[in-house]
Amino acid sequence: MQCNQLLRQALLLYSSSCRRYFGSRGPRNSIAQLKQLGLRVSASHNLHHKDSSFGCCAARAGTTSVRFYGQDERPGQVPKTEGEDQSSGHPRESEAVNAAMTSSLHTLSEEHEPPYAKPARQEASFYELLRACQSPSDILDMAGKYTLTRRRVSNSLSRIWDTIKKMSDDQRCYEKRLIYEHPVFEHLCQKVMQDSQKMRNDDLAYSLLALLKLGVSQQSRVVQTLLRVAQEHLNSFDEKALSILANCLEEMESSMNVDALKSGVRLLVEIRIPEIKNVFALQSMMRCVGKDAPFSLKRKLEEKALSTMHQFSLTNSQHMFTTLAAMKFTSKPLLDICSQKISENMHRIPFWRLVYLLKSCRDLRYHNYTLFSSTGDYLASTFDMWNTKQVVTFLLLFEELGFCHVSLMDTFAQKVMDDSDSLTLKDVLNILKAYSLLNYVPQNHRQKFLESLTNVLETYLHKIIPGELLRAVFSFCLLGHFPQASLDKLLQKEVFDEILYQDPRFSGLNEHMLHYVNLCIQLDCPPISTTTTISPVRPPSLTFNVNSGLHGTLQSILGRGAFQQAVLLDNGYFIDFLITLDKDRKNICSLTQENDTTAHEDYQRVAVLCPSASSFCLGTTQPRGKLAMKMRHLEALDYYTVLVPEHEFAELPEEEKGEFMKKRIFAN
Repeated sequence: MQCNQLLRQALLLYSSSCRRYFGSRGPRNSIAQLKQLGLRVSASHNLHHKDSSFGCCAARAGTTSVRFYGQDERPGQVPKTEGEDQSSGHPRESEAVNAAMTSSLHTLSEEHEPPYAKPARQEASFYELLRACQSPSDILDMAGKYTLTRRRVSNSLSRIWDTIKKMSDDQRCYEKRLIYEHPVFEHLCQKVMQDSQKMRNDDLAYSLLALLKLGVSQQSRVVQTLLRVAQEHLNSFDEKALSILANCLEEMESSMNVDALKSGVRLLVEIRIPEIKNVFALQSMMRCVGKDAPFSLKRKLEEKALSTMHQFSLTNSQHMFTTLAAMKFTSKPLLDICSQKISENMHRIPFWRLVYLLKSCRDLRYHNYTLFSSTGDYLASTFDMWNTKQVVTFLLLFEELGFCHVSLMDTFAQKVMDDSDSLTLKDVLNILKAYSLLNYVPQNHRQKFLESLTNVLETYLHKIIPGELLRAVFSFCLLGHFPQASLDKLLQKEVFDEILYQDPRFSGLNEHMLHYVNLCIQLDCPPISTTTTISPVRPPSLTFNVNSGLHGTLQSILGRGAFQQAVLLDNGYFIDFLITLDKDRKNICSLTQENDTTAHEDYQRVAVLCPSASSFCLGTTQPRGKLAMKMRHLEALDYYTVLVPEHEFAELPEEEKGEFMKKRIFAN
């Protein structure tokens, strides 16, 4: 008995001397020292393994050296979190979803705390103080004074991210540097690693989410440890914990642990689809299963989402667009229902949410005229709220969607004419792109609008790069406007050579644009002061197919051999069907008569074009930029153009198609 007491006293003295020895070595909390440690844990890590030894973290900073940064990071380098590549105040859509989930699912409370871990109440509880902290440093200082239970660690990490996520990029970067250099943050990471096997599933998921948002490397020990523990406990994850984990995995790069977890989550989601009740959780899991999920699983998730449509809020409707875009799955029933709710509440949606929504429509190739019209009406009615860059962003998205909102474009054109001096070169290039590809200029102010853009462009001619100059001139050519100074500069040999040979990445696109600029010079005959011309550029090589239904209709009303099909002109323009009529367009002429060049003036060549719906502005028969230029050039070559929209022709009953074509081909 006496021997045991002596042995216990010796152990206590040894432990006390170890604490004094390691404590006297000073804090080792700099990122540079962490780098030198590699993946090692100090010997004192094993000496102080019990929960009770983590009471005063700051005092024992020298005993908590854990490598939680990625091996590819330099000492003192602050990792960048997702979304920091964008400007301040413009969070990514997935970040907004995470924020909504965090606020709705993760509450600061002592619920489920182990009885032995609860501190004695003095003036305020740990969680009341945590809520009151407004900066990461305050949180870490306060956490260092309390016993760090597993739930407190998770809540502390989440609260740290909550305090910095709305900061500007510069401020967030500065705060992160303070976080990484704080000894208690290192201690929190150690605690997470040690207690990960015993943590509640939602605490584990929230800790992982917070660490990733704070920029801790995916390759760090602490993150990889949490991923491995999540794999082991995945079957016990409830809906809440699984949805948080899905949010984490959505933005993580591919690796063995991440891929294994994603596969596990995908299988678990498929099994538990009938049990999912929370809409946010469902959307998180849909994003996590991703684009590589089997089509059958996507259909099951679609059916589940449709069954919960009565629970959808406006936010849920917005997120459904980005969720389906992440899955690369176009569910028209879901999108139609969400579009209706969004159209009715357009005034409640902020700028960046609208941008993400339209981008998702573009990625899903979803075209809803009512939704786009409501968006355009809202922007036009609140036009004074938006700056030039915001309006241009919407115009570019509308152009990619093939939608022309006349009121918005007229209003913005008026602003351009009134205040053209405020436009930057990038603004001019983007405005030209949107208006030219949509083939729209204000009817009553066409010349003034184009001249305003021309004047701004010419102020940048001394420093514009050749590629941007070509883009600008090409856009003007689509609109049938030919600024002389810009054309003269483009036709200079050194500029022309740089466009063709300087950057091979864009050589194909540049050749394509140069070909059409060359056609405009030949056929539109613009006034050019220089005698230099563009050397012949080969026309773009494209594959064309004629519409078989239209071919059959023409045969029935004109007869066999009365027309040519799939005619490719020397300049690269493709004509679906070519018909030769007399000068009055009343009678068909045989092909032998047409070939008689002496009588060419007595005939009228009719070019029948059958473009797809993408060649027209959404919901209209207004040709877009390239089709409008093609029609203009065919007219210059003495062709009479008959435009037959493919989608409209397909909707006609068979008995009406013949009469429809006769009215367009023959006069009267």
